[in-house]
Amino acid sequence: MYSSILALLSLQEFVAASPIVSPSLPRRTVTELNQAAFEEAQQPDTTATKALSGTQIRTSDGRCLFVDELSGDFRANLTPIQVADCDSTDGQGWDVITAGKHNNAQGSALIVSTLTNACFNFDPRRASGNQVILFSCGGRADGGGDVTDSQLFPFNSSTEPITFTPENDLQSCLTVKGNVVDVAPCAAGNVAQQFSFSGTPAASVGGGSASIATSATSQLVATEVSDTATATVTSQSSSQASMSASDIASSPAATTDAAVGGIPNPTEPVPVSRAGGVLQPTAVAQAQQRDETATRAFMSSSIKAPNGQCLFVDPTAGDFRENLIPVSLVDCAGTPNEMFDIITAGKHNNAQNSALIVSTLTNGCISFDGRRPAGDTVTLFSCGGRADGGGDTNNGQLIPFTGGSSTVFAPVSERNATCLVAGDGRLDSAPCTNDGSQIFTILGSCNP
Repeated sequence: MYSSILALLSLQEFVAASPIVSPSLPRRTVTELNQAAFEEAQQPDTTATKALSGTQIRTSDGRCLFVDELSGDFRANLTPIQVADCDSTDGQGWDVITAGKHNNAQGSALIVSTLTNACFNFDPRRASGNQVILFSCGGRADGGGDVTDSQLFPFNSSTEPITFTPENDLQSCLTVKGNVVDVAPCAAGNVAQQFSFSGTPAASVGGGSASIATSATSQLVATEVSDTATATVTSQSSSQASMSASDIASSPAATTDAAVGGIPNPTEPVPVSRAGGVLQPTAVAQAQQRDETATRAFMSSSIKAPNGQCLFVDPTAGDFRENLIPVSLVDCAGTPNEMFDIITAGKHNNAQNSALIVSTLTNGCISFDGRRPAGDTVTLFSCGGRADGGGDTNNGQLIPFTGGSSTVFAPVSERNATCLVAGDGRLDSAPCTNDGSQIFTILGSCNP
């Protein structure tokens, strides 16, 4: 009997010391893969459209996500998503797939390991602490699945920071906990739920691979086009015109100071503010197409915010496609950057008594996305809601509109709970007050 008690005590001591129970160090569960089963289960989708290929995914503290292919089962399923110093392990490459065999949802992405070809997967049926894993894309262990929303994440652009919110639970976000990725209720400003990509999005997609510019390449291109960038901003003050490419990209005052003369829409590669990339005119032309079939209630009209300032768009303040541009607030001067069309029907608006607010200069739509960080929920984005311009309609871009020159900008997606408001130098969002304090005024003549 005493020997049994001693054996149990020894076992307890072994378990307490074992790394198996450490949440920060997931153990390897197989010594090798069954190669035939692995190849069947984890087949690459050669038809996929990739927004990013082979990119690292960085946490807010500068570490990188990775996968150990032997930390799951014999097919490399059920592997945890781990966190380590960047470039310190294998398995830190990821593809962001926006369309393909396992993704048929607009505005969504799969996050796929380039090592194993398995997908980010959130399964709330699994035990707490083990719900975020990599699994065969399509959701079947043998690789025979098509599409599952447990692997799809809303995705509009690779501009950071980004949160990963699984479409089977839009109230939950992937969250870094120690050295693994877990899940927790989404919370604005929670840095453990914020991630970034190491590369710049590619303009060309499809065919299973994409041309991705790395950060180093982007810096090289930015250096090569610095003379062009300087020439492009000559309408700004002389002190701004002499700024370096990096200064232009990071200066918060550039848009406000340039409001007097306006900022032209670039036709050549120039540095842009978001992610420190370079504007790509070909990608812009694809993403920001004018809808020639649209019904416009107003054309080329300024819009005055409740604080008396006018909405202003700086084409160089977004990403390489002119997406994610903050909508600034400036003293009204009538520049082209302040002009907007009010579209009541067309390719991207199929809802009665609603409107899109579209920049006349860039053709981008004012968009609300509550998944973005606080203070950055309102931006200019490709009409239809897809970063590459391939979207149809998006309720975060539609507002109720029945005519007239005064209206509240209340995104249809929010069901009159959230309204666009004048924030600190730019459009922001807040709960609707319904007291007349959030009314915008369109300064133009209604089209007949």
